[in-house]
Amino acid sequence: MSKHYRWQSTVAWLVLPLTSLGSMLTLPAPAGAQFQGGDLQGHWSQQCLTALAGKKIAAPDSDGLFRPSAVVSRAEYAALVQRAFPGMSQTQRAIAFRDVRPDNPNAKAIQYIQQTGFWLGEGRDQFRPGDLITRSQAFGGLAAGLRYTAKQPESKNLRAAFKDGRMVPDYTRASVAAALENRLIINQPDPKRFNPNQPITRAELAAALCQAMPTTIALVPTQFIASVRFSPGASTPTPKPLPPVVVKPGTGNITPVGFPVVIVPVIGNPGTSRPPLPTLPQPSFPTQEIRGVWLTNIDSQVLFTPQLLRSAIEELGTLKFNTVYPVVWNWGYTLYPSQVMRQAIGEAIDPREPGLQGRDPLAELVQLGRQNNIAVMPWFEFGFMAPADSELVKRNPQWLTQRKDGSKVWKEGEYDRVWLNPFKPEVQQFILNLVDEIVSKYGVDGIQFDDHMGLPSEFGYDAYTVALYKKENPGKEPPVNARDPQWLRWRANKITEFMGRVFAIVKARKPYATVSLSPNSQAFSYENYLQDWATWRRLGYVEEILLQAYRTDPTGFISELVQPEVQEAKKQIPVAIGILTGLKNKPMPMSIIEQKIQIARDRGFSGVSFFFYETMWNLSNEPLQDRKSSFQMLFTPPVTRPSLVRGWVPPVLP
Repeated sequence: MSKHYRWQSTVAWLVLPLTSLGSMLTLPAPAGAQFQGGDLQGHWSQQCLTALAGKKIAAPDSDGLFRPSAVVSRAEYAALVQRAFPGMSQTQRAIAFRDVRPDNPNAKAIQYIQQTGFWLGEGRDQFRPGDLITRSQAFGGLAAGLRYTAKQPESKNLRAAFKDGRMVPDYTRASVAAALENRLIINQPDPKRFNPNQPITRAELAAALCQAMPTTIALVPTQFIASVRFSPGASTPTPKPLPPVVVKPGTGNITPVGFPVVIVPVIGNPGTSRPPLPTLPQPSFPTQEIRGVWLTNIDSQVLFTPQLLRSAIEELGTLKFNTVYPVVWNWGYTLYPSQVMRQAIGEAIDPREPGLQGRDPLAELVQLGRQNNIAVMPWFEFGFMAPADSELVKRNPQWLTQRKDGSKVWKEGEYDRVWLNPFKPEVQQFILNLVDEIVSKYGVDGIQFDDHMGLPSEFGYDAYTVALYKKENPGKEPPVNARDPQWLRWRANKITEFMGRVFAIVKARKPYATVSLSPNSQAFSYENYLQDWATWRRLGYVEEILLQAYRTDPTGFISELVQPEVQEAKKQIPVAIGILTGLKNKPMPMSIIEQKIQIARDRGFSGVSFFFYETMWNLSNEPLQDRKSSFQMLFTPPVTRPSLVRGWVPPVLP
């Protein structure tokens, strides 16, 4: 996870196909189709959807069903808005979206909402028409396109109205606040929870349209319409009703409608000169949660001086973090004094860093962790990978594996890496010795591996591996196709067997230490890195998973979390979500971090961990204290760290 390659870590980028989302909001009702809407009977959106269908704005699916709880794609949103509000003036410079071809059936609608202001994008030249549109994008987009503006400060509006108002993305906040004041936001069943980054449903989007149209205003149940409260005496005057929508015959030009904010007095304390501010709703917190952070030696000095390390751990403890994952193996060196490394290369600890010499940072961390109620889980970042010019490689060139063409170098950004052969006994023993040394010598709470505890699937054509394959598959050469299913399976099974040996070593030395893994999605990990972590979990070799979900857009982030293997693992062991807090030159806004935390919590995951420590607040373009205050608010009160509870039998050492 070092910054030199983790930003480019190839995560499976999934796009939900538009065809899977239905057609209710994409196409008008076909000529001659009989309107049924049988699934609307008794539904809270029945009157609104029926009215929109009568205006040829919305239409049921081909089977006559509306499916009001189905979610909406960006393309569907575009088509619906164009039909609902035709003829709006263009206020935005046109964007030529790279992923919207001219022959796309919704291309004109997409262009329309972008140029008329109904589209709140992420500032990119891609529209991603098949992605689901979020509630903040949809409600905020309607307000922006209808030229609504908020009369009160947006932060005050959103925090006062919603339990999760802080989670609204920065680029939508002003428009969402305007949507709130104009009563476009539909929250069902809880009007106080906005869920800004969840996909909007057909019923919710239809209801917002009904709110914006003068002839359909009374068709939405009032208990689901979000409203904001202000204290009397505020400097901003009460908003006045705006004119209703006026469609001039033959022009289609629309003047948007607006609605007044509901003013609810706040009773002040006797004897005070001014009423108190509204009490903000307090968020609910889980009782158990992993609250972790990776500590790196890249773009960070935290491991290089005792003073910085102590200060960092004490501050994390104050902010109610309960886990750190410090790197102990990368760049061909250990970051603790290792006798295994001294024997292998003559250096016990990374000699390039003066701040490590004469110290044992891991021992310091274990002690600091105990003092601050923080679990310490050493992280084997490089796994089977090593720098091509490292002393370990120079002394052991026979340890390397290669591609079919004989090449050995693997580019990680600008760096040349190579891969130790995970099938060779001496390589396996080297890694096992490092693991054994750590769990035997230090009072750690567990140990963690990541996506490098595997092998890129294009490797494995070295002489040793070829001979082993031919021995176990008589008469067969390894397939030329590196992704041949049987060849993938054979190599992945070998790495799975090795992971079983790792697990046995850990449990033999420290039965209650947790074996943790931070992988990419199962399909990507297996096909690209021969890492079959779903099988590892089923065999009991992994007791905690921190899924690397580093996508920034909410829809893509959610797509990683809903993968079947992730959901299945979540039923058996603690599964937390790895969240990117930024890199040295790529800061991540706190609003996006907050969104992801809330999404993970809403979906019942066991916690979060952040990559990496320095970018949480030190390498950020936002005020340091503001970032720390946000984490403090998110992680109050303290909670215990979940762990796998099961009957454990010490394994027989291999």
